[in-house]
Amino acid sequence: MINTEGYHKPVLLTESIDGLSIKKDGIYVDVTFGGGGHSREILNQLGENGRLYAFDQDADAANNVIDDERFTLINQNFRYIKRFLKFYGVKKVDGILGDFGVSSHQFDVPERGFSTRFDGVLDMRMNQNATISAQNILNEYSESELVILFSKYGELKNAKAIAKAIVTARVEQRIITGNQLQQILKPFLQKFKENKTLAQIYQAIRIEVNEEIQVLEEFLLQLPDIVKTGGRISLISYHSLEDRLVKRFIRDGQFEGSPEKDFYGNVAVPFKKVGGLIVPTESEIAENSRARSAKLRIAERQ
Repeated sequence: MINTEGYHKPVLLTESIDGLSIKKDGIYVDVTFGGGGHSREILNQLGENGRLYAFDQDADAANNVIDDERFTLINQNFRYIKRFLKFYGVKKVDGILGDFGVSSHQFDVPERGFSTRFDGVLDMRMNQNATISAQNILNEYSESELVILFSKYGELKNAKAIAKAIVTARVEQRIITGNQLQQILKPFLQKFKENKTLAQIYQAIRIEVNEEIQVLEEFLLQLPDIVKTGGRISLISYHSLEDRLVKRFIRDGQFEGSPEKDFYGNVAVPFKKVGGLIVPTESEIAENSRARSAKLRIAERQ
């Protein structure tokens, strides 16, 4: 039985699925299952011989498992995609979809600690069995580690001052809830920019808790070995750090330095982009404000 309560219609649903150019008998992977919205649409376009594997490390995603013999849910982080596809006897696939944002369900459950709207316990673990939570980072990281975190992942210019305030406050009392953290951050929340600044700080902590940048890099580097020639990747990012990695990988096949060249000096990269950057329409943003920052990039295996 499909239970999508707490999950919204996926962002850029039509565009991301169209980008896969689905073959009826193909093998596809949805690496961010969540409420199952993308997966159900992929299954709608597959024939009886098609196959879909989905990944999600969040135990709550299992509540939305799809009762379809063509579908397999793998309760693991997609950084292990190659290993677990091999376990299921799959060496190559026809397409991979990734929607890297935090799910609506995760944002809307106070006790998960992802949202600035609730006074929940600061957790932010996508994998609830992980050992490091937001509390560990806020209470145990050194001031210099917090400075790096807020400047790198939150892109905050006043990272030093924010880190110092947190370290000073935690001497008096361990930081456990969202309200505690927001009280500490009050001096740094400019009028009319409060929500944006809080979002940047929460984002930085969340990225660190879930190793999101490392996970994305590991995932992308496995794609050339997994995707068949002519197969597609359709990837949705929600902040500049992720989108930069996806864009650079598609363009150069790596994240730093110059792309590899063949014997004749031609750039040799595993994927070629399909079309340009795709962003939500104004009407989609009006229906779902979380769509505002979404960026979709599509590429084909050469």
